[in-house]
Amino acid sequence: MAMDVIPAIDVEKGRSRVVYWPGASAGIGAPTDRPERIAEQFVAQGARILHLVDFDGAKRQSPADLEVVGAVAGRVAVPLQVAGGLEEADHVRLAFAAGATRAVVSVAMIERPDVLRACLGVAGDWLAVGLDPRPERIAAFPWRRPVRPTLESLVEELVASGVSRLVLSHGGHSPDPALLASLVRRRDADILVAGGATDLDGVRRLRDAGVAGVILGEALLSGAIDFPRALEAAA
Repeated sequence: MAMDVIPAIDVEKGRSRVVYWPGASAGIGAPTDRPERIAEQFVAQGARILHLVDFDGAKRQSPADLEVVGAVAGRVAVPLQVAGGLEEADHVRLAFAAGATRAVVSVAMIERPDVLRACLGVAGDWLAVGLDPRPERIAAFPWRRPVRPTLESLVEELVASGVSRLVLSHGGHSPDPALLASLVRRRDADILVAGGATDLDGVRRLRDAGVAGVILGEALLSGAIDFPRALEAAA
């Protein structure tokens, strides 16, 4: 099966933080920052999943832009993966009620096993945990345990808890294809990579590593990566 290329729309105050204008270089079409219109255009080009990031929700640690989720869900018929501000099982319920079909919580949930279990009870296989795999970021996290975990031990622990999807965010840094391939081979979980590709070669490297999907935001919205060509590179 082809790797999914998942367009991401970062939402702040009800609008996309990046204006989408696919015809900018040719001077055709019109720019838009309305998430539902952006979503429609990506689905028309072949998107099978969309990723929405609630920036306001992430800041206040509770959902803030669920009306956008509803607006997008009302315009497209593909799964919607929502991240940002989902800190409790009730937050996941609210996101699903608004139209989300998948939810992403932070790795901090691993330190709250009861809450993680409750979130899994709501979302099941459609719950993903997001983490930054860079060793320095794992080291900087305020762990509440005597021994700092490694990426491998975190993944093992999450999978053992029932998590079957992981979103690895690289903060604009290139991912390690060998590490990704190792995680794909050894763990019973879908590995999604957020960012990590700035061109089509980057998309192909992730495809070859065997990850289930790559989530791309500004790279697609700005036109740095052409979405239809990215779908071809992921096949």
